[in-house]
Amino acid sequence: MQKGAEAVHSANPNVLVILSGLKYDRDLSFLLNKPVTLTFSKKLVYELHWYGFSNGQAWATGNPNQVCGQLVAETASKAGFLLDQGYPLFVSEFGVDMRGTNVNDNRYLNCFMGWAAELDVDWALWALTGSYYIREGVVGYEETYGVYNWNWCDVRNQTTLHKISALQYPLRGPGYTERRPHKILFHPMTGLCVKRCIRTPYKTQYNLHRHHFKWEAVSDSKMHLSSKLEDGTIVCLDVDSDNNVVTNNCKCLDNKNNKCDPASQWFKLIDSTRCGADKSFFLEINSVLKLVANNFLSSFGL
Repeated sequence: MQKGAEAVHSANPNVLVILSGLKYDRDLSFLLNKPVTLTFSKKLVYELHWYGFSNGQAWATGNPNQVCGQLVAETASKAGFLLDQGYPLFVSEFGVDMRGTNVNDNRYLNCFMGWAAELDVDWALWALTGSYYIREGVVGYEETYGVYNWNWCDVRNQTTLHKISALQYPLRGPGYTERRPHKILFHPMTGLCVKRCIRTPYKTQYNLHRHHFKWEAVSDSKMHLSSKLEDGTIVCLDVDSDNNVVTNNCKCLDNKNNKCDPASQWFKLIDSTRCGADKSFFLEINSVLKLVANNFLSSFGL
């Protein structure tokens, strides 16, 4: 590894040097005990690959909250620690079945989106190709992970592409200090962020303008944001089919349940130093309960 890095640097001292890991580039943990020693600095990048199938069918057969929590922790121990050491971590391969019918991939992507947005990592998507001249001995082999469809004439899945495009927007880092650090509430399933208004089906039962509710991250995924109402009812933030933020009963908190999908209730608080993105980056919320939203956001220091 050192010899290869030094060879690249010698050939061109002006380019970044990217180093890969083991086990299909999923494991860089060996660097904990044997860090790379080089003659140059400030241009070394480590890369990581992460797909839904990297862990077999774990997403489809397990509870998404539990699987997400376990695999995010695993990724932190095998690669994420490099960020704490000051190195850039480049997710040089990730992707999903763009047909949208692969449960394993769909569940994985929602977790990946929250993780990638929180860490603000750079990435490369597999793949652009819609098909190949020949692959694995098959002429016209279809690339179901491709952005384009088989004949390269249209985007295969506009919804998924729009969702992933949220990660193209740098949230912080060198050159992006446009304002003081602040929090953004990100919704991985849609790839959108939340404005400062929240609609609740409990508004006819409680005077929410007079009460402050404490919100906390629950479930193994740490992406359910939950609060207890006056009567003891536990509710979680949710997004309905019209992209309104609402509160509903929390779902999929039972780790034995692998049939439900909690993605609509997954939110991630992320740090940003940007002034704000295009309006299409934000969930549209029609509620006028601004005080409720302010109470919620202030409970997280926003």
